[in-house]
Amino acid sequence: MLLITIWPIFALICLGYALARRGFPSAEFWPAAERINYFVLFPALLVSSLAKAPVDDPELLRLGAAAVVIILLAAAALALARRLRPMPAARFGPVLQGVVRFNTYLGLSVVGTFAGPAGLERAAVYLAIAVPLVNVLSIMALTDASAARAPMALLRTVFRNPLILACLAGFALALAGVGLPLGTGSFLSLLGQGSLPLGLLCVGAALRPAALRQDMAGLAGVGALRLLAMPALAAAVAQGFGLSGTEALVLVVFSAIPTAPTSYVLTRQLGGDGPFMAGLVTAQTMAAVVTIPLVLLVLQAP
Repeated sequence: MLLITIWPIFALICLGYALARRGFPSAEFWPAAERINYFVLFPALLVSSLAKAPVDDPELLRLGAAAVVIILLAAAALALARRLRPMPAARFGPVLQGVVRFNTYLGLSVVGTFAGPAGLERAAVYLAIAVPLVNVLSIMALTDASAARAPMALLRTVFRNPLILACLAGFALALAGVGLPLGTGSFLSLLGQGSLPLGLLCVGAALRPAALRQDMAGLAGVGALRLLAMPALAAAVAQGFGLSGTEALVLVVFSAIPTAPTSYVLTRQLGGDGPFMAGLVTAQTMAAVVTIPLVLLVLQAP
């Protein structure tokens, strides 16, 4: 039953890969589709979901705190491992992103499939907290910078992110209690409906199997941390915070999904090891076909 529920999500990724390899509709289509999704459709989904979120629910506060703990624990463990086994920022940046960043489209698709609109609301809250945090950590890892030494540069980069801006707008609407008046809710909902399928197609189009031929041990090690160790950590933290049901599902799913394709773009922009990052994105996305159902089976076990 689990596989029947989840296979359409991965089928969309495979379809995107097949279409892009055949050059359909054109090579220029996929970057343009990714941009319109990133700057328009996906922010619309986040605003419409967050504007209705019950932000005064104490469960959501615990969910946000648990998300921060999971990400910071993983980042601290990687930083400690780097002290024991030094590596340049160009390498450490992809490693950290390969462990703490997440494919938002895939996460929302899985949560929405299993938990419906309530799951999407809670996932939007998770994103509002986790997206800024992982972006700051990724920039610091790739540049060996610190928030204390370059706070304004970090803030400028973070607050240019349309997903972060959308989360802030959605939170503000929810806290104000005004909702989305005058039909704007329907407008944003219609825009948001196209985000997840288009996003999954773009994930498939971005896969680079040729990048798997280098550093198989590194790809496997980081993949195991991301796809197996992180969901185990999330389950333990969820239990420690007394979370269950939809909140625990959100924490585990967003810790079990592969790293974000946009990690490759950031890595290239900041002079990191682009081929290694591309390999991490591709290897984890392919492996997730097996690991995500496995994690969900364990999560659902009594």
